[in-house]
Amino acid sequence: MESPLWSVEGRDLRVRDARTAFFDQGAPADALVPLVGPVVKSWSRCVTGGLEASTRAGDIGPVSDSQLRETRDRNAFLLSHARGVLSHLYEQIRSTGSVVILSDGNGLVLEGLGDPDFVNRADQVALKAGAQWNESLRGTNAIGTAIAEQQPVEVVGAEHFFDCNAFLTCSASPIFDPAGQLMGVLDISGDSRSHERHTLGLVRMSAQLLEKRLFEAEFGREILIFFHPRMEYVGSLQEGVLAFSQGGELLGANRCALELLQLTRSMLHQVDFGMLFDQPFGMFVDRSVRDPHALSSLPCRHGDRVYARMNMPAALMPIQRTAAVPTQPAVTAVPPARPRKAACSEGGAGFTCLNTGDSRMGAAIQRATRVVGKDIPLLILGESGVGKEMFAKAFHDVGPRRTAPFVALNCAAIPENLIESELFGYLGGAFTGARKEGYTGKIQQACGGTLFLDEIGDMPLNLQARLLRVLQDRVVTPLGGAKPVPVDISLVCATHRNLVDAVKTGGFRQDLYYRVNGLTVTLPALRERSDIRAIVDNIIAIESDGMRDITVAEDVLTFFERYQWPGNIRQMHNALRVAVALLDDDESVIDSTHLPEELFAMESDGDEQIDKAEPRPRRIEVAPLQGAESLETIERRAIEQVLDEEGGNVSAAARRLGISRNTLYRKLGRM
Repeated sequence: MESPLWSVEGRDLRVRDARTAFFDQGAPADALVPLVGPVVKSWSRCVTGGLEASTRAGDIGPVSDSQLRETRDRNAFLLSHARGVLSHLYEQIRSTGSVVILSDGNGLVLEGLGDPDFVNRADQVALKAGAQWNESLRGTNAIGTAIAEQQPVEVVGAEHFFDCNAFLTCSASPIFDPAGQLMGVLDISGDSRSHERHTLGLVRMSAQLLEKRLFEAEFGREILIFFHPRMEYVGSLQEGVLAFSQGGELLGANRCALELLQLTRSMLHQVDFGMLFDQPFGMFVDRSVRDPHALSSLPCRHGDRVYARMNMPAALMPIQRTAAVPTQPAVTAVPPARPRKAACSEGGAGFTCLNTGDSRMGAAIQRATRVVGKDIPLLILGESGVGKEMFAKAFHDVGPRRTAPFVALNCAAIPENLIESELFGYLGGAFTGARKEGYTGKIQQACGGTLFLDEIGDMPLNLQARLLRVLQDRVVTPLGGAKPVPVDISLVCATHRNLVDAVKTGGFRQDLYYRVNGLTVTLPALRERSDIRAIVDNIIAIESDGMRDITVAEDVLTFFERYQWPGNIRQMHNALRVAVALLDDDESVIDSTHLPEELFAMESDGDEQIDKAEPRPRRIEVAPLQGAESLETIERRAIEQVLDEEGGNVSAAARRLGISRNTLYRKLGRM
């Protein structure tokens, strides 16, 4: 029988006694610590802050939709790496009457996944996106108290300060960025009657996994060393991770590394590899490059020994030299540089042409690189036209299968009655109209190489079952055949759809989703990217074959950077292809006269849609008319006034004026 000290009933008893002593009898917080630990300290902070335990959840409203959007934008780096962890964590607690929540560092809920039977109750206490769970507003709760305490916290039932939250059990763990600053909170909340003792450990472990991903993305362009004193712990969440420059300077360390090496964050930029380990940096790098999968034994300066492996970006790999060239230090590397003209049009360029400076794209590339050569399916998410097939081809080109076929099939571009024969192939005479010699399907064509299934979310359900069997058994049976054919493929899939929603609505098989969702990367839309100019350079290099020195006028580049690009890179590529074609032989600068007319028409259409979606503008008090002013002058004065009031923030000014940001930019251009 479970000890009353740890049982839910025993805990509730202690909490009731503590609440009576604290709220009714005025007992000091320190005296109640043995009963409810740090929770009573939170109660004390809440009372000091003027909160009332009888406050109802509805008394504290969520932030506005625009504030939520802005907060999500500020936390895009966190969200992009957390969504996979959220989905995985939710799968662990599915059907337990719980919800998984991610908040920012101030306790504002960014996203949540929950069981339908619990979501309605959770909504009653505002456990949804946009709700604020800072301790100063919501009293004692796992999210807010984890922020206040800067450590994992569990708050069960009546331990919540507000009476209305007493039916909840919440377990939360703070998430720290690579610099050790609080970035967000991961939380599982559920009905206190279904409380599981291991929930806090699950949340803590998931937060560690997320912190590891954030660290590796932050230092994705540096030399990373993964280590632990015990060999079997390398590759686990308990491993230390260090980031070094090419010269061996220590740039970053995760929390495990700091503990294992007895370092403080203030020491990070004061030490180098040689001050930590009793081995030359160049020797370690050289050995790791020769055998990247092997673990090296590293003697530490303080006497212990650790096992380590290294991850080095391709751009920093040592140059291969012939024996005739004098040997240089092992860490001499190719400096990161912009690719030469027309590099992207060459076969096997890998990720070089895709990694042009945008942090989100760089993070996606870094994550994908980690699973190159491993039997892990890659799922690429993103809007239509963002370059999912280019990413898949680059993934193939940097792996050990690069010399084998890369076979692509767009599941949305082929009629449903033809996909089966295209994918699985058929024997001669298998059906009316079939070739007498038969047809080798895409799966067999990709044997030894990579099969890329684009828009897999549009694959018919009956074919999803057949594909699942192929992926499980690694054999394919052509139509009309009876003998299975063994196949060896690396699988990459892509879709613009939300497969999680498709699974919920029955449009996509859940078992197939988990089979293709080995590693998920999300490619940013073109309008969200910070490397527009580099992308333009690459496209022009491709379209001109590198034979002409073509540039783009500054006003066109500025237009490109603020244009919404509904068709993403595909649309930009088409526009620049037209522009290059319209250049005369003696012209070398693309200006607005070379751009397709429909580009400007689409911008106007997009503005109308954006204008309709904008919230109702606030009233603007404009100074009285000064004589017979024209409408243009009045408009100019209004824009200048609102821009001044909004501190030059164009987005905020556009919202005030009730127009889109693009429309405001055009008006400013005319002014």
